[in-house]
Amino acid sequence: MKRYGQVIGVRPDKIAEYKRLHAAVWPDVLAMISACNIRNYSIFLREPENLLFASFEYHGTDFAADMAKMAADPVTQEWWSVCMPCQNPLATRGDGEWWAGMEEVFHHD
Repeated sequence: MKRYGQVIGVRPDKIAEYKRLHAAVWPDVLAMISACNIRNYSIFLREPENLLFASFEYHGTDFAADMAKMAADPVTQEWWSVCMPCQNPLATRGDGEWWAGMEEVFHHD
């Protein structure tokens, strides 16, 4: 298992919409997240900075393949198309990233 952390901005005028969307995530999207070996997935909002922080555990053996599977799913693509206009990616994110990856510097169970 590997833990991941990611960060992205959220547009101030879209915060209520983002919260509404995530209060009722589509069942097929949740099923795909699980099918791609992601567990313990949370998204947190920090205001007034308007940052979203995502944290999840990956329990699979091929992260790239599972992320490609998720990206190829038509329902997930549709979900992203309604969520992405709410988001404001960081200018400092890595090549190919939408959510900026983060380094884990501490963990305690």
